[in-house]
Amino acid sequence: MRCVTYAGETVLTTDDVASSLIELTAAVAKEGQAEAVSIPIVTNDNKVAQAELVIGVGNDVLSAPVEWDDEEPDFSHAAKELRDHRFFPHTQLRMVEPDPDADDEGPIDWDFDQPTQA
Repeated sequence: MRCVTYAGETVLTTDDVASSLIELTAAVAKEGQAEAVSIPIVTNDNKVAQAELVIGVGNDVLSAPVEWDDEEPDFSHAAKELRDHRFFPHTQLRMVEPDPDADDEGPIDWDFDQPTQA
């Protein structure tokens, strides 16, 4: 579980919702926008509720781990909704080491400045 701080208030939500919220907040801010979103939270009396937030430019969101002994609620649907947002970053390029056991004939030498031949 994660503690999400927003506008001086703190709420509890699942790791996947908090992570998705942070990524979406940064992506919306990068676009110079602000968006209203809703996330599921757990209240002080362990009930599920909804929190409404405006994320993006000028709206800081902090996520920190919190000790949680109860069963974690399933908020995966809400995390998916955040990840389905039009500004959510969907592609991430990673550098991958080549497989040392692969039968390569050496590095591929592509020249992206040259037009391809038909």
